[in-house]
This record gives sequence, structure tokens and C-alpha cells, in this order.
Amino acid sequence: MQIVRIAMLGSGFVADFYMQGLADVAGQEVATVYNPNRSSAEKFAAKWQIVHFSDNLAETIARDDINLYLLAIPNHVHAEIAVKLARAGRNQVCTKPLARSAEEARQMLEAVEDAGVMHGYAETEVFAPAVVRAERLVRAGTVGRVLWVRSRESHFGPHSPWFWQPELAGGGALMDMGCHCIEAARFFFGKDDPPVEVMAWGDTLLHETTGEDNALAIIRFQSGGIAHLEVSWSSRGGLDLRNEIHGSEGVIFTDLTRGTSVEAFTLRPSGYVVEKADADQGWTKPVPEEAFTYGYQAEMKHFVECIRNGTPPRETYRDGYVVNCVLDAAYRSMHTRTWQPIPPQS
Repeated sequence: MQIVRIAMLGSGFVADFYMQGLADVAGQEVATVYNPNRSSAEKFAAKWQIVHFSDNLAETIARDDINLYLLAIPNHVHAEIAVKLARAGRNQVCTKPLARSAEEARQMLEAVEDAGVMHGYAETEVFAPAVVRAERLVRAGTVGRVLWVRSRESHFGPHSPWFWQPELAGGGALMDMGCHCIEAARFFFGKDDPPVEVMAWGDTLLHETTGEDNALAIIRFQSGGIAHLEVSWSSRGGLDLRNEIHGSEGVIFTDLTRGTSVEAFTLRPSGYVVEKADADQGWTKPVPEEAFTYGYQAEMKHFVECIRNGTPPRETYRDGYVVNCVLDAAYRSMHTRTWQPIPPQS
């Protein structure tokens, strides 16, 4: 078996989850980790027993022994680094959202397509086992024609300071979590059914930030189907991930974090419970194997196998670009308070 050698770009929250997912993927090795903060890269390498770390991006890109670069980095550097990798002929996978805007996403897409390199969009939602199973039921026709998809993602706010700065993140809660909901809707409706218009609301209800900490959006697809998304940075109780798929002949529900197989009541602290949990005692719902539950393991396995087998990923920068087009239109709607067209994503 060919060992797929990986360079991890970034050493924060998402990089940690990627390492958890990769731990159960055969035939790969994370050969180096890059962070412009050398101390952060060194600590991450020690934690995950990675033999090499670097604070030099040019040297990391120039390595000729790396098969895949994982972009686990803040939104504002996605486009710059992805384009540099593409020009160097490097295969790459980028975390969500692909970019801060459709224009940045288009630059990334054009760069990887011009270079002919593999490009994967690491959208965990559509790799989560429960969501994949639901989509298979939809494709099998069990619920008839999909009419309406409702998705919710919420918690009490992100972990890194840059998320709270719209100029760095590209937006607030809608950018951070709405991207998951949009791609889930595309997954259930089918990618041959493009989104055509959107109506959105967003506001800052609790936190001191210039970006929205709550948002709602309604997206109409070409088929007439509707996707409804709810996202929040002011929701207590830890991460909440749910989907509903309503069809002409049935309905499917997924609940990754609240409908767990484990419930506990403890008088003493129980340690880590779930991502962004507010408390670890009293009644809790610990999520077993988060990297599996959220889709990190499945997506990492998929991208590694794409490199090994020379096959295209099922989620690419083109998918990330479509999501950014929807997000751009949603932000326009949020400001104009009107339905906004979503331009064709050809």
C-alpha cells in the first residue's frame, strides 16, 4: 500500500479533529505540521508525535515528499495559501468555508483546476455517518420527492478570536455554520438541483461582535424545494447538529449531538462531554467518538484514498464555491431584507 504523506497546515482546533480522524485511517502519515507561530507548531507536533514541524510556509510547500496538504487554517488565508499550493502543483484539501467570499473561492477553484491537482472540500456534515445514511435513504426513494430540508447548528460561540472579526472570517455565525447547512441541503436535494434564491436574517443578539451571532435563511432550489437553516452562537448546552428531510412520502431526522446513545447524571465533574459544552456535571449527553460522529474520520479516509487511487473527491472546491455563492447572496439579503438571486455557479 502506498503511504500517503500529509502536511498539516495549521495546528489549532480543526487540525486536532483532523488528527483524530486520521488516527483511524490506514496508509497515511502526517509528515510535518506548519504554523507561522513556531511554538504552536512545535507543541502540536509533540502532542501528535509528528516528526517535523515548521514556521516556514515556502519550505513546507517546496517539499517533494508530500502527497497531500490539509488546510486547517483561518479563513482569511485560505485563498492565498491554496493558490500558492496550486501553482506549486500540490494536492490539497481545505476546511470549510472554502473562502470568505465567492470571489476568493473562484480564485481557489480556478487555480486548482488550471494546475490539474486534486482538491477536496472538507465539509464534515456530508461525511457524518448519520447524514450519509439519511442521504442513501433519500436516493433510494424512501421519502419520495424531497420538498423541504431543515438544518440547525448552534453552540455558544467559537473558540478562536479571529472568528469574531468579520473582516478575517468573512462573516459571523452564518459564515461559520451556515456553510454546513447549505451543503447538507445540496446533499439531500442533489447537486443537479441548484439553489436559485435566498432570503436571510441575521443580527447580534448577545455577544459583543460586529458580525451576526444568530441567523436564519430560506433557500429555494430550482426544483421548488426549500432549505431552511438556523445557526446560533448564543445557544447553550454544547454543539447542536440536526437535520430534517421532509419528502412527499416520508420524513427523516438526524441528530448528531442531542440524540446520543449515552446519557449521564453526575454530581462530580465528568471531564470533556461534547464540543463547546457549557457544563460537565448534572445531566449530560456525552458524544462517543466525535471524530467519527461528525464525519472527520470518513472525510479524511475518503481524501487519502482519492490520493492513493487517483480518483476525484465527492466534495471539491467547486462545491465550496457554490456554498460561498449562496452565502454571498444570503448576506446581501440580510442587508436588503429582500429575496436575493443566487447567480449560476458555472
